Amino acid sequence: MQTKKILITGASSGLGKAIVDELASEDVIITIIGRNKDKLAQFKQPNVRVIRGDVTDDLLINKVVSELKPGIIILNAGATPVMAPLDEQTWESFTTVWNTDVKAGLCGIRAALKTPLPPGSRVVIVSSGAAMIGAPLSGSYAGAKRMLWFMAQYANEIAQKKRLGITFQTLVPMQMIAETDLAQTVAGAYAKLRGLTVEAYIEERYGEPLTAVEYAKLVHAWLTDPAYLEGAAYGIRKDTGLKVINY
Repeated sequence: MQTKKILITGASSGLGKAIVDELASEDVIITIIGRNKDKLAQFKQPNVRVIRGDVTDDLLINKVVSELKPGIIILNAGATPVMAPLDEQTWESFTTVWNTDVKAGLCGIRAALKTPLPPGSRVVIVSSGAAMIGAPLSGSYAGAKRMLWFMAQYANEIAQKKRLGITFQTLVPMQMIAETDLAQTVAGAYAKLRGLTVEAYIEERYGEPLTAVEYAKLVHAWLTDPAYLEGAAYGIRKDTGLKVINY
């Protein structure tokens, strides 16, 4: 891996934590931002540094990015959507993901462009396969994840116009991973309607399950192989691995 400094948001649990655990094997310094003190305390690796704070805090993100100037930023932070059909959503519940995922994405993207990051840097915005097919029980989740995809595109255009040498890419998990809290909530709501367990629902929908460790290894390969610098968005599935997607 060419860079020595990596910043990851949303890394205190789930897929974000799996990525940290995987990348910590590299000769890099990883900085993570999170709000939960207990979850942050679990990171014992000598090359992992933690900052307690809110990733939707524009001032905090600007300060961290301007001081670190990381070669890679992974914007992974996101809220768990309120699971209910549209007619049972309030505006507050409907916009939960929009006010967290999209706001955090905007803060991170703005900081990368305004600092700016060193030429050759890479900003990864984590989206979701829901951005392609919708998610009827999760409020604005699908729309929010699609907006992040658009934002990566817009950021690339700005970086190219200003000749910053920064690459923005979207990473799209194309299947839910049962061991994460997000999948337990989201897949759990759909599984309940079918009378299935979360694991059975995920297997029925996606085929062979993908583990968090396998996901993190694919992300590791994606970040270290220069061939993957081409392509604006990559999907991850167990059966296809890493694949360029256009939407």
